[in-house]
Amino acid sequence: MHTDHVTRVLQQWRVERPDLDASPIGIVGRLSRLALLIRHDLVTVYDSYGLSEGEFDILATIRRQGAPFECSHGTLIRETMVTKSAVSKRLAALAARGLVARAAAQHDGRSQVVQLTPAGRRLLDRAFEEHLENERRLLSVLSASDRDALQRILATWMASYEDGVATGDDEPRQL
Repeated sequence: MHTDHVTRVLQQWRVERPDLDASPIGIVGRLSRLALLIRHDLVTVYDSYGLSEGEFDILATIRRQGAPFECSHGTLIRETMVTKSAVSKRLAALAARGLVARAAAQHDGRSQVVQLTPAGRRLLDRAFEEHLENERRLLSVLSASDRDALQRILATWMASYEDGVATGDDEPRQL
């Protein structure tokens, strides 16, 4: 049987601090390590399309808004969970490559929206197809019922954070 890193860590804590229940490390530690490993595999796909992780996120956020494939700067900040300056920097890089363009909002000529250009949409659509195939590959070690159960468990846990329950905060927690 394969012993992963977290199992070894738990064994060490059982020896060093048998008075403590270190079992949460079994879940949180594995999630943390998996996030790092999975991120590496995700970024590899983005890199193959000349995109950073953040640029992919911006393009995907605009694309999933549907036609006419545009959204406000504020929406991008909320949806991508990064700072205004990070969004601005990513938009500048994407605009320089002709993947997004800024335009006046239809409902208010004083405000701007970010539009996905046809080239940006084509690139994102190809990258997103490969991204999903990559995610399927990453999850292929789990049975369909395990994937369903994991999705339900993680959705419940995530909702508790978003509702402030897990953290004891009155406000929803975002990254």
